Amino acid sequence: MKNSIIEITERIREKSRPSRSAYLKQVTVMKERQRGADRMGCANVAHAIAALPQNDKLKIVEKKSPNIAIVTAYNDMLSAHKPYENYPQVIREAASKHGATAQVAGGVPAMCDGVTQGEPGMELSLFSRDTIAMGAAIGLSHDVFDGILMLGICDKIVPGLLIGALHFGHLPTIFVPAGPMSTGIDNIKKSKVRELYAQGEVGRDELLESESAAYHGEGTCTFYGTANSNQMLMEAMGLHIPGSAFVHPHDGVRKLLTEESVRQIIENIEDPNMIPIGELVDEKVIVNAMAALLTTGGSTNHLIHWVAIAKAAGIIIDWSDFHDLAKSIPLLASVYPNGTADVNEFQKAGGPGFVIRELLDSGCMYPEVVTVVKGGLAEYGKVPATEAGKLKWVELPSKSGDESIVRKADNPFSESGGLKLLKGNIGRSVIKTSAIPEEKHIIEAPAMIFNSQEELLNAFDEGKLEKDLIAVVRFQGPKANGMPELHKLTTPLSVVQNKGFKVAIVTDGRMSGASGKVPAAIHMSPEAAAGGAIAKIREGDVIRINAVVGSLNVLIDDNSWDEREVVVMTEAEKISNGHGIGRELFASMRNNVLSAEEGAITWI
Repeated sequence: MKNSIIEITERIREKSRPSRSAYLKQVTVMKERQRGADRMGCANVAHAIAALPQNDKLKIVEKKSPNIAIVTAYNDMLSAHKPYENYPQVIREAASKHGATAQVAGGVPAMCDGVTQGEPGMELSLFSRDTIAMGAAIGLSHDVFDGILMLGICDKIVPGLLIGALHFGHLPTIFVPAGPMSTGIDNIKKSKVRELYAQGEVGRDELLESESAAYHGEGTCTFYGTANSNQMLMEAMGLHIPGSAFVHPHDGVRKLLTEESVRQIIENIEDPNMIPIGELVDEKVIVNAMAALLTTGGSTNHLIHWVAIAKAAGIIIDWSDFHDLAKSIPLLASVYPNGTADVNEFQKAGGPGFVIRELLDSGCMYPEVVTVVKGGLAEYGKVPATEAGKLKWVELPSKSGDESIVRKADNPFSESGGLKLLKGNIGRSVIKTSAIPEEKHIIEAPAMIFNSQEELLNAFDEGKLEKDLIAVVRFQGPKANGMPELHKLTTPLSVVQNKGFKVAIVTDGRMSGASGKVPAAIHMSPEAAAGGAIAKIREGDVIRINAVVGSLNVLIDDNSWDEREVVVMTEAEKISNGHGIGRELFASMRNNVLSAEEGAITWI
C-alpha cells in the first residue's frame, strides 16, 4: 500500500475510534442473541410466518434454516428498478433449493431524479435517502431474519439501503444489482440537442425524440452518474457478487448472479465465523470506496452520501480526506460525462474489474479486506461468465480493451483523482475536475446572483447571461429546500460557455452526477440558509475558482468581507420551498439536517 493512503486511513481510524468502538459493541450485542424464531414469543413468530407454505414454516421453526430478508426498491416507473419485479420469486426459489427461506421484509420508495429534475419533487430527492434507510429499518424491525439481500441501484437508493443495513449491522448482507440499459443515442448528441432546444433552434418534438432515444428501456441510464457510481463503489466495497454491476438485465448471466447471491448469503449465514455487514464495512473498506470514486471521476453526490454511510458504521470522514486521498489515486476511467463512452463501453473495455485490479496492483486499494465472497477483493478484479450453464469467474486481459476509456495505473488519464476540495472566504465546496478541461480549472469572473434556479433560467431566456460570469445560485442547500440537483442549469451555462465566455457556477446545491463541462463549485458549506458566507456575495463581486490549488474566494479585502451581512431568505421563499408536492412532510428534515460536508444526515 502507498504510505500516503495508509496515513489517511490511520487518521480516519484515530478520529473514528470512539464512535467506531461504540458501534461495534452494539453489533456484537445484537450478533450474540438467539436467532429470531427461537428468541421471540410464539405469537410473534406465528405472525411472521403465517403466510408461508407449511414446509417453509418447518424450515424456519424446526430445521432452523436461514430466513433471508429481501428489501426491495422495486417500482415499474424507474427503468433501473423495473427488472426487480420478479426478483423476489427468483430469490425464493433459489433459497428453497438450498433448504432456506426468503421473505420480502419491505419495500422502500425509489424516486427518479431524471423525472424530477428542475421540478418541485426534486426537493425531496436528497431526503429520500434517509427515508429509504428508515423504510429499510422498518422492514427489518420484525427481527426474524438471518441475513439480508438489498435490491436497489439508483441515486439515493443504494446509499439509503446501505445506511439502513448498517443500522442492522449484525446481519450479513449482499447487494443485488440489475444492470444498465442498452446503449442508446450518443451522449454528446443528446447534450447537443438540449443546447439547440435551449436556444430555440429545435422544438419540443425533436427534444423528446432525442431524450427517448437516450432513455429507452429497462436498466440504469448509461452515463456514469450517481446510479452507476453506486454500482462501482459496491464492487469496491465487496458488497456485490463480483462483477455483477454492469451486466445487462436480460443477459443470461444476470439471473445466475442473482441466484448466486442467494447461495452466497446462505453460506455466509451458516458460517460459524460469520462476518456481518457492520464488521465488514470498516475504515479500509470505506477508503477503498473513496478510491474507487476518485479513480473513476464518479458522482459528486457521493461526497455527501459516503460521509453519511461511513457515519452509520461509526466512521468519521470529511471532504479533506477525499481531497488528500485524491493526490495518491490516479484517474483510470473516462466515462461520460468525463469522456464520451457509456457504461456498456466501460464494461466492455474492462469495467470495474479492470479498475479494481489496477488499484490493487498499484497499492491504491486494500486487498486484505473482508468481502461477501471468500478470496477478498482480488475476486472483484475478475469478470463473470458461463460454462455449461454455470457461473465462473475469469481473469481480465492485462491490457485495457480501449485506452480511451480505461487505462492501467502506470498510464493514467491523470496522476490524481477526479474530485477536489475548494476552500476560501466563501466556505468549503467540491469540484469535479475530471469533467472539465485543464484550461478551465482556473476561472475568474464577476458574480451574478440567483436565489433559485428559475431566476437563472429566466435570465438566460432574456439574454442576460451573454458575458463572463460566475453564477452564484444560493438557498439551495439542505436546510433551505432539501438541496435539489441543479442539472437543468448545465445546458444554458454550456450554451454561454460555447460562445466563448468564461462561465462557472458556485452553489450550495447539488449538480447531477451526470453534470460536467461547466466548472461547478458545489455543495457550499455552510449553506446560505445556515448563515454561510455564500449569502454575503453581491452582484458584480469578482470570484476566483482555482481548482489547481483548491481555492475559492471573493476577491475583496478581509475587513470589508468581514463587515458584510448575510442575506436571509424571505418568508415568501421559505413558504415556497416548504409547500406542495409533499414538501410539508419533510419540514422536520429541513430543520434538523446536518451540513452537506457532514453527509446531510437527518437522523442524528
